[in-house]
Amino acid sequence: MNKLLLVSISCALVELSAPTPVLAQSAGEPITVKPYAEIRYRLELVDQEGVPENATASTARFRAGLKTTEWHGLSALIEGEAIARLGRRHYNDTVNGRTDYPVVADPSDILLNQAWVRFKPSKEVEAIVGRQTLNYDNQRWVGSVGWRQNDQTLDAARVAVKPIAGVTAEYSYAWRVNRIFGPNSMQGIWRDSDIHLLRASFEVKPVGTLTAYGYFLELPDAVALSSKTVGIRISGDQKLSSKAKLLYYLEYANQRDLSPNPRSFSHDYLLIEPGITVGAVTMKLGLERLEGDGVTALQTPLATLHAFNGWADKFLSTPADGLRDGYADMSVKLPLIAGVKGTTLRLQYHDYHSTRGDIAYGLEWGGLVVAPINKWLAATLKFAHFNADRFATDTTKLWFALDAKF
Repeated sequence: MNKLLLVSISCALVELSAPTPVLAQSAGEPITVKPYAEIRYRLELVDQEGVPENATASTARFRAGLKTTEWHGLSALIEGEAIARLGRRHYNDTVNGRTDYPVVADPSDILLNQAWVRFKPSKEVEAIVGRQTLNYDNQRWVGSVGWRQNDQTLDAARVAVKPIAGVTAEYSYAWRVNRIFGPNSMQGIWRDSDIHLLRASFEVKPVGTLTAYGYFLELPDAVALSSKTVGIRISGDQKLSSKAKLLYYLEYANQRDLSPNPRSFSHDYLLIEPGITVGAVTMKLGLERLEGDGVTALQTPLATLHAFNGWADKFLSTPADGLRDGYADMSVKLPLIAGVKGTTLRLQYHDYHSTRGDIAYGLEWGGLVVAPINKWLAATLKFAHFNADRFATDTTKLWFALDAKF
């Protein structure tokens, strides 16, 4: 799409404040088009040992879209976004060549983020085709990487059915991956992909939700990441008292090579995460294991990787010797502070080792505060420090962000 046209559409959307009728059904209510807009400002600071300069990335993202109501089961959405650098280019955005600075993967761009058509003839059946975000479960295998300024989207067709209460089955076929690095990066788009995503979930009372999946990725633009993964996941909770609740997440998967990958391998994935909620406090202990054999390792290239293995992003790619992440996570919903309700405080600790040879990779601490200012504006302050042992280098990151939704 022409960049000037996208800018014109975005500016026009800001001036709109109410749904606009555009077409009447043959019977019933008219179709309406609802505009929406989001603005995110973020300052990201990175101090990484071994890189000559510290990164300072001041960026803003403006996103706007139009979404229709349903007409005989049909609806549609189109969404564009602009990502702009504010200030000097004191960071490596992966396309500007500033390798003397640490990476902050938010390159400037203007692009089409989503454009899809949905058909929902009944509440039991839904089909959607076009450019779309796709988030499965906790986004460990498939996610939109919402933390970065540019989403990861798929050009895909998806069908979901709910044949009986508590059962959902879905299948997605994707032929293109639009990655967070943008179209100007050599790794920004994976074209001519052959991606099959199958997933079924079952509500098993009183245990929780059981999910089985099979993800088959043929990636000609990233052959070493082509794989087939089959797994099962269970998540649930049990009430302990009027204020306490037991939480649990268990997952196992096996990943094997798939053509055009030239390597042959079979790696296991394991997640064990018990937790407890008492009033406004939630505490979790976890063990995540991604197996490696010294040459290859289990990878999750379509995941929202920032959400796993620490916010310092040292393990976006699993080391060849594998990764074992033992972690603790605590979040607290704070009471009313200075007239603001809903502020959340979160703390993390990670202890990283290899699955092969038990190599000590390092430790990491992280903290997060999210504070809603009003119904449309929220502020975020986030911190992470990776203390390297026998992998990577010491890295400290700090973020401040403002998110506004209209």
